[in-house]
Amino acid sequence: MSTATKPLALITGASRGIGAATAKQLAKQGYDLWLVARNPDLLADQAEECRQHGSSVTTKTLDLTDSQSLKVLFQELQKEKRLHHLVHCAGFMLDKPLMMTSLSELQHLYTIHLQATFQLCQLASRLMTRQRFGNLVLLSSKVASAGSAGQSAYSSVKASLTGLTLSLAKELGPVGIRVNAVAPGLIETNLTEHYSEEKKAELIEKIALKRIGQPEDVAQIIGFLCSPAASYMTGQILGVDGGFSL
Repeated sequence: MSTATKPLALITGASRGIGAATAKQLAKQGYDLWLVARNPDLLADQAEECRQHGSSVTTKTLDLTDSQSLKVLFQELQKEKRLHHLVHCAGFMLDKPLMMTSLSELQHLYTIHLQATFQLCQLASRLMTRQRFGNLVLLSSKVASAGSAGQSAYSSVKASLTGLTLSLAKELGPVGIRVNAVAPGLIETNLTEHYSEEKKAELIEKIALKRIGQPEDVAQIIGFLCSPAASYMTGQILGVDGGFSL
């Protein structure tokens, strides 16, 4: 398959965790990649792994909260004359009780998880509308629907992505753009490495499959959403939580 005919995916948060696993998954599926993250060294390592699968990989180091940098990113991406998939994995978790969460922390959460997500979808959909085809995959969380004590700020901002996903699916469907989200449960990434063994054991007891999920568990579902097999799916929030919701 020539580079010109390969699907192109833009992945944010691609330097580690679910984003890195997704980059490898889509590389295996034969996609060309634009990988975005803040850590250039980790990003370079991920890019090299993806190139081993035959993917053309472009890396961009930037802060997604900088709206001007995002505009420049898409101006450069426009030169590719193709964008098939946006997978937005970048983000961070805030574990803090309501009484201890500052308004500045809340604002930062909303900037990265909602404002940046909104702008990414806006810019990506402009490119995709021209080709009347595209796929947006957002990263929500199980706590968006179940809630979590000590994560009121984080769960509320993740819940906002549900409304965004459903609304965009209705708005962009007529121009051939699908919009879905995945909602992971307890996944072993840098976001959960601060959990004590006692807390992990407590959470595992609530999971039907009795194990912590791996980034690859989520990446494979994202890979499905980016594949032709999911061509008639839009407006879905797919739980990847090992049965935590049962």
